[in-house]
Amino acid sequence: MSSRVVFITGANSGLGQAIARAFLQESPQNVVWLGIHRQREEADALAASAVGRCRIVALDVTNPEAWKAAVADILAADHRLDVLVNNAGAYEDTLLATMPVEAWDRVLAANLDAVFHGCQAVLPTMIGQRSGRIVNVASLSALLAPAGQSNYAAAKAGVVALTQSLAKEVARIGITVNAVCPGYIESGAVAMMDEAARRRAQERIPMRRFGRPEEVAAVIRFLACEEASYVTGSALRIDGGI
Repeated sequence: MSSRVVFITGANSGLGQAIARAFLQESPQNVVWLGIHRQREEADALAASAVGRCRIVALDVTNPEAWKAAVADILAADHRLDVLVNNAGAYEDTLLATMPVEAWDRVLAANLDAVFHGCQAVLPTMIGQRSGRIVNVASLSALLAPAGQSNYAAAKAGVVALTQSLAKEVARIGITVNAVCPGYIESGAVAMMDEAARRRAQERIPMRRFGRPEEVAAVIRFLACEEASYVTGSALRIDGGI
């Protein structure tokens, strides 16, 4: 296929931006849609730099009706949807003994419920096309859960399990579903670490450095490409060897 329609959530972050740029650079015919809820300055700038090929659609990832409306807007404009990257997420770290119930609910909604709603929203179109790629951004915390992240780790572990189950359900109709599990990446929480915390974290990494958003984006783009058509149900670590 010479062109693809790609839908990326959480595209106002460093990682989301890198994923969007990877697909824009893949082919001048690709159209990349950015699902944005509140903050959108970086998304607006990226869309302005690729007019006609990078578009923004309103999306609260925790709201199933918002998902349906966003997918309808994409189909009205481009008549197909080839790739969904569920990248949006949130964290509220604290010890379980003192964790407010609301913090549990918000993190599960933003990280796990959102992936469920997104997959369910795009599946009718992908099933009708008998083709599609879904890549869910989980976390190394799903596999090596740290203290203080019981809500986030549980949500991301759920994303991995959802990915593996859905991959089996749609494998015979040309749809692949995979997850990536990034470790310490130079964006989000890692970018806000103080120097002492950064040194402690780097000592845990065999490569002794943090990953770059572009390195994660390259893996996601590969999992979404035609050459990866026999890869499904995977949960690929991108963690420098941890």
